[in-house]
Amino acid sequence: MAEPLKNQYGADVPGAIASMIAAVHPAFSSAMFESDVLDGYEALELMPRGKKIAQTLHRYLPQDYPQAIAILLASLDQPHGRDPQQSMASFLYLPHTLFVAEFGLAHFELSMQAQHTLTQRFTAEFSIRAFIEHNPQATLRQLEVWTRDPSPHVRRLVSEGTRPRLPWAPRLRQFQADPTPVLALLERLKDDPDLYVRRSVANNLNDIGKDHPELLASTAEKWLRGASAERAWIVGHALRSAVKRGESGALKALGFGKTAQVAVDNFQIQPAKAVMGTAVSMAFSITNISPLAQRVLVDLGVAYIKANGKSTLKVFKLKTVELAPDQTITLCKTLSLAEMTTRKHYSGIHNVTMILNGQSQPLGEFLLVKAE
Repeated sequence: MAEPLKNQYGADVPGAIASMIAAVHPAFSSAMFESDVLDGYEALELMPRGKKIAQTLHRYLPQDYPQAIAILLASLDQPHGRDPQQSMASFLYLPHTLFVAEFGLAHFELSMQAQHTLTQRFTAEFSIRAFIEHNPQATLRQLEVWTRDPSPHVRRLVSEGTRPRLPWAPRLRQFQADPTPVLALLERLKDDPDLYVRRSVANNLNDIGKDHPELLASTAEKWLRGASAERAWIVGHALRSAVKRGESGALKALGFGKTAQVAVDNFQIQPAKAVMGTAVSMAFSITNISPLAQRVLVDLGVAYIKANGKSTLKVFKLKTVELAPDQTITLCKTLSLAEMTTRKHYSGIHNVTMILNGQSQPLGEFLLVKAE
């Protein structure tokens, strides 16, 4: 099982931040700051740890926000002793962004400048949301300017920070209700030269589709007209959840609006009685029974048993196939039954379905049991 992320954000973090600040602001009480942060730190998860550091910074830095943020920004390039190759090295600056979000709302221009700087080291996607909530019109105007910024990190802040359902952050309810302002920003970024930005655009559009499936479908159809390969990828990635849900508009936008005229045969599952921690293999064939060639989207659904005995469907993407008349192909899927941080397995019958162009049909089942 993967190590909790908070373990990579340990007690050395406040010490590193303190040494950076002390290098540019000698009056900073590093020892007392570290002691206050570490009181109860171990029990906190990742984001609360960042917030506690930010709140403690506020107590030990000058109470004048412009002076405090100037010190924080001046400290960014100071040595800190943390391994820059560590996977979460950039999270060192998480408290800096949270400091801006909590204490900088009354200083809009200064805080925008600070986030412009910070997002190029970590990300200001969490902090910008406080300004969207507090001063939406001014923040949206600033974000529109940033869609043309030379830094891909700043442009990504526009698309990532406005996601209605950003992970690890409160939802932006106003954009869930009306995503029009967000779509206007995404329109400016849909052909961004950086994949880093385009992926964020796709994730934002995917978020929008969870509340507005028709708007997602219509936007996808519009963006696909004369689309480059890069923009077509954005649309496909943005529609991934809608396709898994079998939404007709999303499937139609991708050219899978018609019922697949195929026969499904020779379904095999081995072993029929599977043990947790091992794997199960599935194979089946599909045959085009139409006199015309077909393009078919093939997915596999597994109904996982939950702790309460009920089941929840997990859809696995398999393949998009081009089938000539009477052509038969065989597809295979090996499913890991190992424990994951995102999935816990429970004993019971697991039903398996084939999903063709978003339409499901039962295939079979396997029994999952605990290891003896």
